[in-house]
Amino acid sequence: MKLDWILWLASMMSPEAADSLCLSTTLYLEARNQSVRGQQAVAEVALRREESGLWGDSMCEVVTARKQFAPTIVSPRTRMHNTHAWAQVVGTAIESERNWALPVGKRKEIVPGASHFMAHAIAAPSWRNAYQVATIGDHTFLRVQPLKPRKG
Repeated sequence: MKLDWILWLASMMSPEAADSLCLSTTLYLEARNQSVRGQQAVAEVALRREESGLWGDSMCEVVTARKQFAPTIVSPRTRMHNTHAWAQVVGTAIESERNWALPVGKRKEIVPGASHFMAHAIAAPSWRNAYQVATIGDHTFLRVQPLKPRKG
């Protein structure tokens, strides 16, 4: 499957299914070689951003916001061919969404307050010196800005 085809498919799905597909795609592109805990941490950052509303109103909008996550950074022709990794990230995405749907005090947070993450091998963003929440695998999770749930 190619990235552009997956994102097109998401545009044809129900919002809930599309969001799961967009989160799964992001986990594949950003963290398929990471531990489950590392994948959960990446999902948590995306879910926290979605909840804040600052990058969009849906997971697909959040992960396709300009230069924020891999779906807008890698080539649209990127092929996602590792079926074992795909199955793993889909499970992690769905589990992460279920966890994030819980009330704030009941959620299991891996990287509390993290609004951003970076992979040291490929990124040196201007915000890299922000407060470091955790390092998991080759990703460092940072609190660049405090994110609060949007007012409903």
